[in-house]
Amino acid sequence: MTRAYSIVKRSMDLIISATALLLLSPLLIVVALLLKLESRAPVFYVSKRSGYGYTIFDLYKFRTMVPGADQKVDQLKDKNAYARPGGEPAPQGSREEDENAALLFHDEGHITEDEARKNRDGTIFKKFTEDPRITPLGGFLRKTSIDELPQLINVLKGDMSLVGNRPLPLYEAEKLTTDEATARFLAPAGLTGLWQVTKRGKKEMSTEERILLDNEYAEKASFLFDLKIILMTIPALFKQENA
Repeated sequence: MTRAYSIVKRSMDLIISATALLLLSPLLIVVALLLKLESRAPVFYVSKRSGYGYTIFDLYKFRTMVPGADQKVDQLKDKNAYARPGGEPAPQGSREEDENAALLFHDEGHITEDEARKNRDGTIFKKFTEDPRITPLGGFLRKTSIDELPQLINVLKGDMSLVGNRPLPLYEAEKLTTDEATARFLAPAGLTGLWQVTKRGKKEMSTEERILLDNEYAEKASFLFDLKIILMTIPALFKQENA
């Protein structure tokens, strides 16, 4: 990114995120109250994510799952939207088990590195269809993308941009270390992006397609391209999310 583009992009992020948080504050308060009425679990969850240049930061979202959702991941392998046909795992590189496995942060908690490896089905990305862990209110928040509004705080802090590539959980980012895959990390993490507006509402999705779209944004990122993606985001919000 050029210096001029970086300055304009950051200025727009600050203005829009601050304004949006102010205008949407009544909605955010109502959602927080409803989540508290639904469960005693925290209203928000904080997930470690990898963004620009593999920088790790805390990502904020409204809680949409039942407590203890991460312990049920291994029961949902056949529902992974990125899994290969027939559930056949992709080839894995050899790696010894470590008795002192490090903790990896998952979407609503943390699991050990060994547990993460055992739960993997050979795919890089994970997105479960018909996920039974999602609460009724959480399902509505996800369909309307309201669950992602707290990420405006990340944009305001500078962890993310309004437009960029999706920030990945650490267990996904650690798989993207090849030359062609690392290109996506040359762009900032974003609240919306080329992959989201292109694939939202479509049933078919592959790991290769997602990487290509992420790389395309990193290569073409500009003010006009960002504006185009923002305009594409509006109709995309009215499509059911499958990716």
